Amino acid sequence: MQIIVNGREEMMEKKTDILALLQSKKLKPDTVVVELNGLIIEKKRFSETFLNSRDQVEILRFVGGG
Repeated sequence: MQIIVNGREEMMEKKTDILALLQSKKLKPDTVVVELNGLIIEKKRFSETFLNSRDQVEILRFVGGG
């Protein structure tokens, strides 16, 4: 299955949810906002929102600084 993550095509071996995608990228769910096909997904729904072929995912990370 092929999805688009932050503008780049990625191949997924099996159907997966947003939480598993974040874990595969070693990202903590509490530190990101995820947009799926133009809609922001609530953190509590990450594990129940499955990705489909050609979905477009944007992952935005919060970075502190000064």
